[in-house]
Amino acid sequence: MPDHLSPAGARETFTRFTTATADYLGKPGVFIVAVIAIVLWAASGPVLGFSDTWQLIINTGTTLVTFLMVFIIQNTQNRDSAAIHLKLDILMREHNITDPVVYDAENRGEAELEALNDQITPPQDNSSQRRR
Repeated sequence: MPDHLSPAGARETFTRFTTATADYLGKPGVFIVAVIAIVLWAASGPVLGFSDTWQLIINTGTTLVTFLMVFIIQNTQNRDSAAIHLKLDILMREHNITDPVVYDAENRGEAELEALNDQITPPQDNSSQRRR
C-alpha cells in the first residue's frame, strides 16, 4: 500500500496541502483577484437581469470557499499553536521553570488564566492616565 494512503501519509499530505494553500491564499495578489471577481460579478448583474442564477453564482462560490477555508485555517492554527507550545516548553526547560501551573496553562479556563496573569503582572502606575 502506498505511503500516502496510510493515516500518517494522508495527514502529511493534508498538512502540505493546507500549508501551501494558506501561503498562496494569504498573498495580496489573490485578494486583488478576489476583488476583481466580485467587481466583474457585480458588473454582470444588469446584463443578466440580476437573476436568481446571477445571485446563486456568488452565493455558492463564497459559501464553498468559506466552508473549505475554515478547515485550512484551523489546521494551520493547530500546527502553529503546537509549534509555539513546543518552543516555549524548550525555553522553560532551559531556564529551569518547573511550575506545573505554568506548564499546564493552555489547559486552564479563561478566568483562571486571568487570575494567574494578575498574580504575575506587576501593578500598573495609573498616574499618567489621571493627568489626561
